[in-house]
Amino acid sequence: MRTFASLLILSLLTACSYSTGGDNNDNRYSCSNGDQKRFVRDATLDWYLWNDLLPNKVKVGDYDDPVELLASLIQVQPLDNYSYIGSAFADAAFFGAGQYQGFGFSWRRVAADDVRLTRVFASSPAAVAGFARGQRIVALDGRSIADIEAAEGIAAVLDAATISFTLREIDGVTEFTVSVSENVVTINPVPQWRLIPTPGGPPIGYLELSAFIGTADSMLDTVFADFRANDVTDVIVDLRYNGGGLVNTAELFGDLLGGVVAENLTFSQTLFNADRSAEFDTEALFARLANSISLSRLVVIATQSTASASELVTNSMMPHVDVAIVGDRTFGKPVGQVGFEFCGNILRLTAFQTVNADGLGDYFGGLPADCLAADDLNLPVGDAADPNMAAAVSYMETGACPATPASAVQAKPTSLDGRAGEDRRGPPWREFAGAW
Repeated sequence: MRTFASLLILSLLTACSYSTGGDNNDNRYSCSNGDQKRFVRDATLDWYLWNDLLPNKVKVGDYDDPVELLASLIQVQPLDNYSYIGSAFADAAFFGAGQYQGFGFSWRRVAADDVRLTRVFASSPAAVAGFARGQRIVALDGRSIADIEAAEGIAAVLDAATISFTLREIDGVTEFTVSVSENVVTINPVPQWRLIPTPGGPPIGYLELSAFIGTADSMLDTVFADFRANDVTDVIVDLRYNGGGLVNTAELFGDLLGGVVAENLTFSQTLFNADRSAEFDTEALFARLANSISLSRLVVIATQSTASASELVTNSMMPHVDVAIVGDRTFGKPVGQVGFEFCGNILRLTAFQTVNADGLGDYFGGLPADCLAADDLNLPVGDAADPNMAAAVSYMETGACPATPASAVQAKPTSLDGRAGEDRRGPPWREFAGAW
């Protein structure tokens, strides 16, 4: 695809960000606290998607540091829960290698004091300690979840580098306590894929995609080579915990899905603020790749944790093929960030919005589910008995949603390690280390 071909100063496009690719090489700014604040102020006034809402004059002396300054500026737009300042090193490690510092699990509140593990990354500290999907967190450092929630909250406790976890197995009886220290976690972007046989026709392709990161590209090509070799035309993609990532990877995924049926048609249009639009507004077109398939139908398994690049692909495919969302509505993030490195930090500033070929992209409330289905934590993701898989396969077989159980709707999004609570503000590596 062709995206931002003229945007030469920005080298890394993600559903969360661009990156300038250099460490503040603008000689107007030093790394003094004052100049860092001026850098953040100037970049925000120039690039912020809603810069028309910002005050004309901002006195940097009114703020202690760049983080406080940015937080004050973006208060003008309640929809922006995404702009942040973080570590440039951690940013590069996350988007490039899929690595972050943490425990390596995600969790969700099932009830007020009932917190369950939704997934555990392979070889992570949590996995080595015996964590598994569906287990209940009973206590942290000997304190019950109810006590913690009545005080500082789970996110604050999970911000520690070493924690004693008491977990209850999915049998509801057996418990164990283990001390776990955070370490480097490496995300497997494509944990599984397979072919699902169908009577008298080509198989359905299934894949779970956990994040749109650089290491996913070659794996997606391998998956679609297998799909193409087996004449797959119907695909189920499991994005239930995928919070987004690189737009380049999202576009590659779009090409593999739609490069045959929508070649040279619009995948997405990207819109900047009025000051930047004449130079940078553009559209990305589908390109036929060696392993693009002749897609007929796409089913996306989603939850309220499905966000950003996941929503970009889903929304962009809708004008071109039959797309159904199974599970729950998505999170609702049709905007992305431009990234500017400075003094070892990176400013990720919400600077663009994407729309599909029909001009639709105002899904701040999420993309609605066509077929509601529960995320059963007692079953592995993608299991044949998983309600999401059952609903997805049923839709492929009948073209209609199965009957919906009363418990199908997920009440709250999943949280990863818990550090930043359940909003989306903060770097994505801290999200995988704990923001949703």
